[in-house]
Amino acid sequence: MDETFGETAREHRGRFITGAVLLLGGLVGLAASFDLSYERVASLIDPEHAISCDFNPVLSCGTVMDTWQASVLGFPNPLVGLVTFPLVVFMGVLLLSRVELPRWMMLTFNLGTLAGLAAVTWLIFQSAYRIGVLCPWCMAVWAVVIPIFWFTTVNNLRNGVIRIGEDWRGPVDDLLRFHWVGLIVLYGAVVTVVGTEFWDYWSTLL
Repeated sequence: MDETFGETAREHRGRFITGAVLLLGGLVGLAASFDLSYERVASLIDPEHAISCDFNPVLSCGTVMDTWQASVLGFPNPLVGLVTFPLVVFMGVLLLSRVELPRWMMLTFNLGTLAGLAAVTWLIFQSAYRIGVLCPWCMAVWAVVIPIFWFTTVNNLRNGVIRIGEDWRGPVDDLLRFHWVGLIVLYGAVVTVVGTEFWDYWSTLL
């Protein structure tokens, strides 16, 4: 037991891992959002601008930027990332600093990560089944939003932020010991969708 903070070794490890995931994931997401925002503005200013993440007809940020799905709220989607990912980084720093956060704050953040996962799921569907093109920087955002949501939820379940009945406490704790399986399933689903829908392209690289 950590006498200073009242945490068990397991709780401390969970908090540290979650904080690290939020910090690193937030930084990657922020970098991707910044680059996409820059490329979008640059392409509007200069239609001849060569977008750095346009590699071929399948891997092309520019092609995706020109679709309505890229501005579903009326402005470029990366602007949302410029606002939200700094908050993710901030939460990661707070957890790593072992700041005691109020329950409402953790729940609100968890709901935000759920909204992020829902948005990413929709964008994956649109890219694979409607647009038919992959944006490399968008895929970087997909890759970090999944663990950000997952580790936040697991940490909140483990620490009682998300409250469950006493009858379920034992089974839930048992499942949380293998929470990495759920993360693998989520990544596996994305890889399956991207792999099967773009197999004609991937097969040319083998």
